[in-house]
Amino acid sequence: MEGKEQNSNIKMNYQIPCFQFHDVSFAWPGKRVILERQNFIVPQGAFVLIHGPSGTGKSTILRLMNRLEEVDSGKISFLGQNLTHWNPCELRQQAAYLQQIPAIPDLSIRDILLQPFFFRVNKEKAKPPDQNLLKLLAKVKMNDVRLDDPGAVLSGGQRQRLSLLRTLLTGPKAMLLDEPTSSLDSESKGYVHELLEDLNRQGTTIVLITHDTFSPKKVPVVEITIDQGRVFLCR
Repeated sequence: MEGKEQNSNIKMNYQIPCFQFHDVSFAWPGKRVILERQNFIVPQGAFVLIHGPSGTGKSTILRLMNRLEEVDSGKISFLGQNLTHWNPCELRQQAAYLQQIPAIPDLSIRDILLQPFFFRVNKEKAKPPDQNLLKLLAKVKMNDVRLDDPGAVLSGGQRQRLSLLRTLLTGPKAMLLDEPTSSLDSESKGYVHELLEDLNRQGTTIVLITHDTFSPKKVPVVEITIDQGRVFLCR
């Protein structure tokens, strides 16, 4: 990647950190090292693209940021607070993680979208009305879907888009996205990318793993490459 530099201790002073990795190491037992004493920052409000060869740990880094995995040593901070000091449910609401193959329950489209509002951490938040849900569906080219339709009939690409909408409805401060457009055609990918850029312009930190050649047009980008236990960053 042109202009990349090995990140032994990169400081980014132009924005407040959203996530900060402090001497973080992680390895799967008996497998290659994912991170080895790495220090880097994901700036608050940034649009971050994560690159790297297959198997280097891109998805693992997102899972570390959401405490679905725990570091071997070092620490990760979110909004200035060590992840271990966060209530896991609140952390996962504020830093929402969307896996590549989403889990969609056997419910109506409406109930799938509103599912997060039944969790204790979101119980004080007002559920969006049907009109708002339909507008969101239209933004990702799902305006032909009815709210009473069962989620079981959705295609893989529709499930990805629906899961993305469900994730953003509660207003997380950061979205950790693992190839959320892998099952979409080029036109549908464009709708999702535009939605993510609009969210970022409103202040949401976006951390996106993608193998596409996508590069945001409306917002500046921070690029992270992971290889052989090290993080390379350019902006």
